[in-house]
Amino acid sequence: MSTEKAIEVRGLRKSYGDLEAVRAIDFSVRRGEIFGLLGPNGAGKTTTVEILEGYRDRSDGEVRVLGHDPQQRSRDLRERVGIVLQSTGIYRHVTVREVLAHFAGLYPHPRDVDEVMELTGLGGKEDARTRTLSGGQLRRLDFALALVGDPELIFLDEPTTGFDPAARRGAWDTVRSLKALGKTVVLTTHYLDEAQALADRVAIIKDGRILVEGAPSELGAGTGAAYYRVSWRNGDGLLNQRETDDPTRLLHELTSDALARGQVLESLSVTRPTLEDVYLQLTADA
Repeated sequence: MSTEKAIEVRGLRKSYGDLEAVRAIDFSVRRGEIFGLLGPNGAGKTTTVEILEGYRDRSDGEVRVLGHDPQQRSRDLRERVGIVLQSTGIYRHVTVREVLAHFAGLYPHPRDVDEVMELTGLGGKEDARTRTLSGGQLRRLDFALALVGDPELIFLDEPTTGFDPAARRGAWDTVRSLKALGKTVVLTTHYLDEAQALADRVAIIKDGRILVEGAPSELGAGTGAAYYRVSWRNGDGLLNQRETDDPTRLLHELTSDALARGQVLESLSVTRPTLEDVYLQLTADA
């Protein structure tokens, strides 16, 4: 993965009158990585992403996207970025192939339309009118429209909303294939298993501030969330669990006590908290 930055944000602020939606946040996204921006509704993540996309002006701070200030809305930047919005409007009386070919014509170096349809699971729907597509198929079309320009940077805002489990896994494979092609992806999602499976790094945002940032597998240490969960069953068969940031010491205490009592610790395991565990603990209201 490149160390070159696709996105750099320093001291970003956005206010609406007296309401400060984004409060001096800093983060960066490396080229070729999948970066997840997570948070509850109203946390400021959508405002942040819209500023990066050039849809919304910032109140203060510095933002660079592929070397450009998105607030300037340059043509060069727009040609290099693809976006999957939470919801979009599609021409109802044209076919899937027609709408993709139309959008492909807006870019200097688009991907092959047939390749994009296969990549997004629309193979076999080339001649279907968009009004006949299911909700999940329309979402795949949103995905295809974001990819047809062969962008360097892709914003995915809740990309698998409305997908059944099989379609979601297919979309995950598509996102992984984009990473394999060297694309940079910024992902916002409420599916924490999706972020855990796809993202190289995530930032959790609440009340306009970033609470923690890092690889999903490494979050927990230093966040106030216990970093390990130790589980076991005593002779009575009941499940016991303890959370700790020092599993070695806890295991020593448990096993020493069990040996002294002549007991066996069945199903002994040590696990780290999932991204969902950390997210829920950090974003819970006091």
